Amino acid sequence: MMNYQVVIKNIDTVNEVEGYWSDEDFVQLLEKFNYPDGATADKASLPELLEMAISDYEPNEAAEIVLKYKFADRLGDGQIEQISHNMLIDKVCEEYPEIDMQGTLFHINQLLFKAYNGKFPNAKASIVHFSMTPTDGEAQKLTAENVLKLLNNGLSDRNLIKRLFENQMSQNIAFPESEAIIWELTTEDNVNYNLVTSENWINKEDITEYEFESVLEDIEEEA
Repeated sequence: MMNYQVVIKNIDTVNEVEGYWSDEDFVQLLEKFNYPDGATADKASLPELLEMAISDYEPNEAAEIVLKYKFADRLGDGQIEQISHNMLIDKVCEEYPEIDMQGTLFHINQLLFKAYNGKFPNAKASIVHFSMTPTDGEAQKLTAENVLKLLNNGLSDRNLIKRLFENQMSQNIAFPESEAIIWELTTEDNVNYNLVTSENWINKEDITEYEFESVLEDIEEEA
């Protein structure tokens, strides 16, 4: 059991998460959108080239191509077609039942949102900057599960994570979904952290306390 002093410093709301798509992704996607010269193009121009290549297609066709690129191993053609149509109407990335696919769906959605200058709903991500300092003992690198449990005391009861996973957030039981809820978790010193998630999971309105104490208990192994 460890006591932590938690400080939520800032939440940035963003339309895209920098660095998600690699140059290699851009080159491969350009090829799928019938632009074979991506490999020899100037790296800095790849995102713009892809936007132009995408916009030559109908929005739902473009969505199918990108969905297939990311999810060929998980989704059948019928499912991909269905999602590609739904994406034009709804924020599928917030509603898709497989939580571990929501982050990727967000990045796909925003790529298409940008390429079509709208047409797809604009989803947003939250980048939460916070520190978690143990009041006794050495700082250990925290996992997504640790971080969400420690944030619990500062979140409003309206927060979606608390509503859907009340027991996992407040009791010392395992919380495997935490890895899918938090898309990225980074720290350089095991005290100051940044996490990236959907605005749907954590947003500015969800924070009721910016400085508070939390206890991290050991997870009880189920016998």
